Amino acid sequence: MYSFIGKALFFTIIFSVLISISALLVSRISLKRNVWLAGFFSNVLDFFYLPIKYFFCKFSDPRILDKWIVSLKNIANASDFSKTKNRIIIVPHCVRSLDCPAPSTIFGIQCRDCGKCIVSQLRKDAVKYGYDLYITTGSSAIGNILKNKPADGLLGIACNYEINKGMCALNGKKVVTYGVPLLNDGCYNTIVDYDKVIETLKRFDKKKI
Repeated sequence: MYSFIGKALFFTIIFSVLISISALLVSRISLKRNVWLAGFFSNVLDFFYLPIKYFFCKFSDPRILDKWIVSLKNIANASDFSKTKNRIIIVPHCVRSLDCPAPSTIFGIQCRDCGKCIVSQLRKDAVKYGYDLYITTGSSAIGNILKNKPADGLLGIACNYEINKGMCALNGKKVVTYGVPLLNDGCYNTIVDYDKVIETLKRFDKKKI
């Protein structure tokens, strides 16, 4: 009996390691081209996220792992995101100007369109492509936003870690997510990849789909 349990445990560990390595390889390839079974492999990485992240923390950079996972999830979610009707854009507060005059509420930062940062332009782009834009101070605000503004599609602009965190939190919530990573990490003075945002908005333009 104990011998059987030991063998079962051994093969389970071997299988877990092999499938995790396969998922990592696929996720890395996804940075350059589309891959098959992106949703399946992203779920594998979600399931084994903590032990894999520990490995990256010890021997590499954990930000790489989140970057790969977000790439996989974007590929997996692209088709469903294109079918969404009520979309919102979530922007992190760290992209604001350091002297931003906008007040904070339970629904995020209420932009005054002062023109001191990229958010004013993003708000115009959001209107043009049929999105409502919100500036959040943390992932907890997203729940309040979705209660106030029901949406089936969410475009997240943030660092890869926060995008992945948000995608995991909304998994199974009937909200399809897609992410555009920032050009740098940090809690302030971060930079939006504006060209990538516009490319994404055009790609999923409801008027052309």
